[in-house]
Amino acid sequence: MRANIRRNELTRVVVVGGGLGGIKMVMGLRKSGFQVVLIDKNNYNQFPPLIYQVASAGLEPSSISFPFRRLFQGMKHFFFRMGEVLSIDEEEKAVRTSFGTVHYHYLVLAGGAVTNFFGNANVEQNAFPMKTVTESIRLRNKLLENFERAETEEKEEARQVLLNVVIVGGGPSGVEIAGALAEMKRNILPRDYPDLDAKKVNIYLLDAGDRLLAAMDRKSSEQAANDLRELGVKIMLNSMVTDYKDREVVLSSGQTIKAETVIWVSGVKASPMGGVPESSIGRGGRILTDRYNKVKGMEHVYAIGDQCLVEGDEDYPNGHPQLAQVAIQQAELLAKNILRMERGEDIKPFAYRNLGTMATIGRKKAVAEIWKARFGGFSAWLLWLVVHLRSILGVKNKTVVFLNWMWNYFNYRQSLRLILKPIIKDKK
Repeated sequence: MRANIRRNELTRVVVVGGGLGGIKMVMGLRKSGFQVVLIDKNNYNQFPPLIYQVASAGLEPSSISFPFRRLFQGMKHFFFRMGEVLSIDEEEKAVRTSFGTVHYHYLVLAGGAVTNFFGNANVEQNAFPMKTVTESIRLRNKLLENFERAETEEKEEARQVLLNVVIVGGGPSGVEIAGALAEMKRNILPRDYPDLDAKKVNIYLLDAGDRLLAAMDRKSSEQAANDLRELGVKIMLNSMVTDYKDREVVLSSGQTIKAETVIWVSGVKASPMGGVPESSIGRGGRILTDRYNKVKGMEHVYAIGDQCLVEGDEDYPNGHPQLAQVAIQQAELLAKNILRMERGEDIKPFAYRNLGTMATIGRKKAVAEIWKARFGGFSAWLLWLVVHLRSILGVKNKTVVFLNWMWNYFNYRQSLRLILKPIIKDKK
C-alpha cells in the first residue's frame, strides 16, 4: 500500500525520527526546494534534557513538547506522517511503514535511542525507564502514588519499601533525577504529606563504575557526588544491578535493597531499524556510517545522532558520544551536504565540535565543562538554565518553563503534582 503523500518532480528527502537531530535536519532543508517527509511515532517533538523534571513533577509534559505540524506550518512541500517505520527496501528506495510505503531519493535515519536493559528481563518488566515524556508521566504517577500509599500503610516495613527509591545509572540523567527527588524530599513532602516522615524517604543512586558522570572530569564527578550527598542521596559506586524482582534490587555483591520504585537510566541502545544489513550494525545496535553519515553498505541512506556510529574519526574511534549536540551538528552538515550533492559539489566530512557538557544537581547546584574550563555551583547552574531555556521549542514553552523555574526557586508551591491515569471502560 502506497502512503497518501502527494508525489511531484521534486527531490524527496525522508527523515525518520523527530528528535533534536531530525528537527534540525528538516529545518536545514526548509528553503531547499525539496519535498521533505518527516515520520515519527508521536505527533510532537520532546526535549530530552528536561524529561526528568516532568518525572519529578517540576514541569508539565506540554512545557517540553511541541507538535510537528505547528512547528513546520507554512513550510512548502513538507509532509508529516505519524507512524512507525517497519523496514527499508533499498532496491525500491522505499521505507515500509505502518501507514504504507514511502519512496525516497534520500533517506535520513534519526530514530535516536531506547533504554538498554542489557537483556535483563526482570529489570525491563519491573523498573521504570525515563527516556520519553510518556515514561516520565508513568514514573511521576508511580512516585506520587507511593507517597499516598505510604501515608495510609500501617506496617513499618511495607511503608519503608514504598519510600525507597533506587536510581540505577550515574550519568547526567541519574544525577539530575536524584537531585530533583532529593529536593522534593526536603522541600515538598513535609508540606504536602505532613503525616509522613520525609526523613525516612531513601534515595539510592547506584552505578557500576567507580564514579558518577564518568564522561566528565574527575573533579566534576566529585563535586556532583558531594552536592548529592549534602542533599541526602545515598551514593553506591561499584554496584552493578543483576536483578530486580519481588520489589528487591539485587547487586553483584549479593547485597539487596527493597524498593517499590527503581528508575533505570543505566544505558541506551540505538533504535532498531529493519532492512539495514547486519554488517552495518555496530556496538550498542548503532548503525555504522562513514565520515559523511552515509550508512555502510547502503546507497542514499544516512544515519545521524544516537542511532549512528561514525567510523574513521581518529578523535572518536569508538564513536561519538550520544549527546544532543552531536545529533544537531550532524543534521546541520548533512542537510548542507545533500544540497551540495544535488548541485554536483564536493561534500564535507563530519567533525564534532565539543561545546561542553553540563549536569544540574539541584537549586544553585550544577557542574559544567566548557572547553578547558571546569566549574560548578551557582554559575554552572545559571548557565545550565540559560542553555536549556534557549533550546526549548516555542516562545510559549520557553515562557512557561522560565516562570516555573522562577516560582520553584522562591517557594516550591506548585500545583503540578497530579496523578493522572487513563480510565479504561469495558466496551460491550
